[in-house]
Amino acid sequence: MLSTEELKTLDRDGYVSLGQLLSNEQVKAINDKIDELLQIEGENAGSELFESKYIRHPKEEGADRLADLVNKGAIFDVFYTHNKVLAGITAVLGEHFKLSSLNYRAAKPGLGHQKLHVDYGNSIVDGHYKVCNTIWLLDDFVENNGATRIVPGTHKSKLLPNEVMKDVNLAHPDQVLIQAPAGSVYIFNSHVWHGGTTNYTNKYRRSIHSYFCAQDQPQQLDQKKYITEETRNRLDVKYQKVLDVL
Repeated sequence: MLSTEELKTLDRDGYVSLGQLLSNEQVKAINDKIDELLQIEGENAGSELFESKYIRHPKEEGADRLADLVNKGAIFDVFYTHNKVLAGITAVLGEHFKLSSLNYRAAKPGLGHQKLHVDYGNSIVDGHYKVCNTIWLLDDFVENNGATRIVPGTHKSKLLPNEVMKDVNLAHPDQVLIQAPAGSVYIFNSHVWHGGTTNYTNKYRRSIHSYFCAQDQPQQLDQKKYITEETRNRLDVKYQKVLDVL
């Protein structure tokens, strides 16, 4: 499902745009559902993150969070069942992978900055990658609204950001910003150096992350623990395997 050029870019740079996989109507419906969930969950929004020892930023002050979206409506199924996304994950992790977590993150006005980091404790080289992420843009990502920054090619480095930079909060000279319209999807090897930037606008910058890991890794959110019968019953066996709930 990925072109030869897309696969080359993903391997070389550690990330690639998959284009606009969501229509404007889908984006609106998803954002409406998220607003509903934020109202329902209130102060408990994203609480599932707090229960997991594998979440790196469970109480991030600069962003709103929702978690366990797998079990919060069929509208979120596309984030871990889209064939093009699964093809990209396979290109990075191989055939044996599973969904680690499906979370919402919205950088708050004036906040949202993250240090450059990777999503795995140690650097991995020679193609033995353990984690891979996709970011689904629910707003236009522009230069000043907290767009994600990535340092191309660093997924192949033997070093981590803090081993190279004096201050991982500062801009890296080679970093690029993801800038694209709402509905776009980017896949990035989670061993690439990346992080959120400050949202200098007066609106939230919204996105959803479908995060995958190799089969031998623990999930950020134990899907077997959280899976509901409603979710299980609506999913084909193929996607139950993606969740690792069989």
